Amino acid sequence: MIVLDIETSGINPENCGIWQIGAIELENPENTFLQEGRIDDKDLIEESALLVTGKTKEYLLDKNRQSEKDLLNNFFKWVENVKIRNCICQNPQFDLGFVNLKIRKYGLENFLPHRAFDLHSCAQMKYFQLNNSFLFDKNQSKMNLTNILDFCGIKDERRHVEGIELISYGKEHNALEDCKLTGECFSRIFYGKNLFQDFSKFPIPEYLK
Repeated sequence: MIVLDIETSGINPENCGIWQIGAIELENPENTFLQEGRIDDKDLIEESALLVTGKTKEYLLDKNRQSEKDLLNNFFKWVENVKIRNCICQNPQFDLGFVNLKIRKYGLENFLPHRAFDLHSCAQMKYFQLNNSFLFDKNQSKMNLTNILDFCGIKDERRHVEGIELISYGKEHNALEDCKLTGECFSRIFYGKNLFQDFSKFPIPEYLK
């Protein structure tokens, strides 16, 4: 399976672009993909996207890097060598929604199945099994990646933004690093096992073993 994460210039796939793609083959976690490209000149750049990634508008529009279309093509070339191609994402409607729209925009062939594993749903399911209730706040699911990491015994060391205000000065968001977080949580939830040595410093909670 493919753990997938993208970095974009904003949250709306209709008018924002993809500039970074990260992926990991879950069954062979040493097989990874990480490439960057430039967004299209007409793509919208949101301030919040720059804050979480630490990038600038000039960086996202740098003509010296490959185009968004070439970035996607290179990703699909990598996908062709992965045996099980269903994706694992935290909120796949965002990542795959972006990718699928750009596929149509550039007339590319899609190598990804339409079914995907949503880490949010997987974590809520496990949480319910343990607590006989879902994790909610004000009648909405509270199982964001920060709380999934906490549930899996991992400290969230990434930076966080509310609106256009930076509220925590953690690590800048990076597609491959976020893939590692997603893959590690998936492994702990389903297999009760550590996937990446990077996270071995965080003990797996007993309730997940």
